[in-house]
Amino acid sequence: MKRTLILLLFAIPQLVNAQTTAQKLEKAYQILVKDEQAKYATTSLCVLDANTGKVIFADKENVGLATASTLKTITSATAFYTLGKDFRYETKLSYTGNITTDGTLQGDIIITGSGDPTLASWRYEQTKENNILNQWVTAIKAAGIKKIVGSIISDDSTFGTSTIPTGWIWQDIGNYYGAGAGSICWRENQFDVHLKPGSSTGSEVQIVKTVPATPYIQLVNELKTGSSGTGDNAYGFLAPYTNIGYLRGTWGIGIRKAGISLSLPDAAYDAAYRLQDTLKRLSIECSKNASSTRLLGLENKQIAKEQKPLLSIFSPTLSQMVYWFQKKSINLYGEQLLKTMAYKQGKEGSTRNGARTVIDFWAGKGIDKNALNMIDGSGLSPGNRVTTMAMASILFQAQKEEWFADYIKSFPDYNGMSIKSGNINDVTAYAGYYTDKNGNKYVAVININNYSGSGISKKLFQVLDALK
Repeated sequence: MKRTLILLLFAIPQLVNAQTTAQKLEKAYQILVKDEQAKYATTSLCVLDANTGKVIFADKENVGLATASTLKTITSATAFYTLGKDFRYETKLSYTGNITTDGTLQGDIIITGSGDPTLASWRYEQTKENNILNQWVTAIKAAGIKKIVGSIISDDSTFGTSTIPTGWIWQDIGNYYGAGAGSICWRENQFDVHLKPGSSTGSEVQIVKTVPATPYIQLVNELKTGSSGTGDNAYGFLAPYTNIGYLRGTWGIGIRKAGISLSLPDAAYDAAYRLQDTLKRLSIECSKNASSTRLLGLENKQIAKEQKPLLSIFSPTLSQMVYWFQKKSINLYGEQLLKTMAYKQGKEGSTRNGARTVIDFWAGKGIDKNALNMIDGSGLSPGNRVTTMAMASILFQAQKEEWFADYIKSFPDYNGMSIKSGNINDVTAYAGYYTDKNGNKYVAVININNYSGSGISKKLFQVLDALK
């Protein structure tokens, strides 16, 4: 009896705190749902005790909603589980044919990708474009190659030719955040277009340059100058594998940005093009233009048998990639990881297979498959439908894993919380972790779809502030 009494004395303060927190959450949440901005919206909240997993407060927690970038929390956690925190991608450089005594390669240089989204990325010292190109050039020179009777070919066959997930919208696809995912990525599959507004509203906007120069892409400029203070309302429209794109919208007078970033229509080709251009500058000429297995109609099996290795380049670890994936919400990383998870399980490296891999994995851990309707791995598609309960449950389970320290480190710091944000048209969501001043730990997921107006984030934070 004495032991039971002692346990009750310890449990009562926790029980009272949970009840108080639940009451605070409910009060703050009701203010949100009754707000004019939420009048026609669907709003959901799920808060769990991070130690026990018990629900502290929830509403519409089993309604599937568009997630925006909070879906990245699920993709990241699944990648940690299935690939491991030390997983690295490998990109191989090799050659076909023979090298003559005078240094002529009678064959091709082959770049074989496995889906590395960091190749030539500026975010890591070892992956920067110049570093990668220098390593490749050094390996080619070390093999004694001084001339190439052939070309540089990117083997982009591993993940097939479907680079854009079903459900992505046309306005997103041509811009950097809508870059397609493939076997070979280059510079995070984007390039910059520097712009100069006209002198008056409605006048033409000038394309100053592209960085880097992309002479093989023709940009049709339909941009108009916006009035002072209107800023960046410019969008690129480029379909995968095209060589022509359109710039539409407005670019405001007085804007301080240099320009906009667009998605590379064919990153594999661009990688081959950059290496061949670098070799040319160093007087190592190729007799044929840069290309890819897709462009040449080749299959990986047809060229693999005759390749001789030159160099392998390895990506940063998964932990390092997830850090940037979530901190900067890089959609490309999510799509690459999704395909990779499927491919590593012996399936075709497609978005559909990747999504199914994630759903099946969590079904094995007790998450209802119907609570995870995934279209992509990044959350960019407005067609994703995930419940806040499913997402909160995944965040709860992740705490038990040895890679959790790396996982939570990747969550941005918003409103004094370790929490991932998500924003697409009329969708705003947050998902993550919070520890209050008394050491109480929570998992929280809040999501609102189809709200009106702007500035909704502040009102969502007012709900989460009930935990403080």
